[in-house]
Amino acid sequence: MSSPLLSITKLWSSSIGKKIVVALTGIVLTLFLAGHLSGNLLMYVGEHAFNEYAYFLHHMLHGGGVWIARIVLLVCITLHIVATVQLTIQNRNSGTKYQVDGTQRSSLNSKLMIWSGLTIIAFIIYHILHFTARVGNEYNNPDLYKVIYDGKEYHNAYKMVIDGFSWFPATLFYVIAVTLLCSHLSHGVASIFQTLGLRSSKTDALINKGAKLYSIIIWVGFISIPISVMLKIIK
Repeated sequence: MSSPLLSITKLWSSSIGKKIVVALTGIVLTLFLAGHLSGNLLMYVGEHAFNEYAYFLHHMLHGGGVWIARIVLLVCITLHIVATVQLTIQNRNSGTKYQVDGTQRSSLNSKLMIWSGLTIIAFIIYHILHFTARVGNEYNNPDLYKVIYDGKEYHNAYKMVIDGFSWFPATLFYVIAVTLLCSHLSHGVASIFQTLGLRSSKTDALINKGAKLYSIIIWVGFISIPISVMLKIIK
């Protein structure tokens, strides 16, 4: 086994290494949520703007950009989940709780991290099947989801989002999943700072408030879209 590979294996096998993996992948996923929300909020700007955004994503780097992003996200999600589950198992076997330091009080969010994480996984799978793979719907039908601007053909992703969230069960599941995600996020973002040694007694309160504020912004932004569709604000 080569030296770099051996070092990576040793790092992964240690609890500190797994915590670093959780933190680094958490940063990628946290930044992705902010970027994803920024794009989704174009639903409020209008059909043309949102469809232009969707077109750009799917044609970036000649169509390769979106697949690079998907692969990176899939790897990060997988590593994040596996490392977290293994840390939880290790700490249960050793009789200790998985927390960022020994003095941090266990919160409801931290106790629910594993369960909210599993629900989020189920939601990600559903979300991919619904909007990316487009299973069980007609989102790939060009007769229903084709629009032309200035002689250029676009897939009508705007109409796709409206149709998807016009079904109440989908909206309800989305709101529940995003709520759990943000509960997970409010604890996880603060933990990133602790794991990377960027948290101290002086900055603890500020980091906790910042993590909560960020998770609230993400929560409000994401759930506002399906709710606005249901209320016909976006139509």
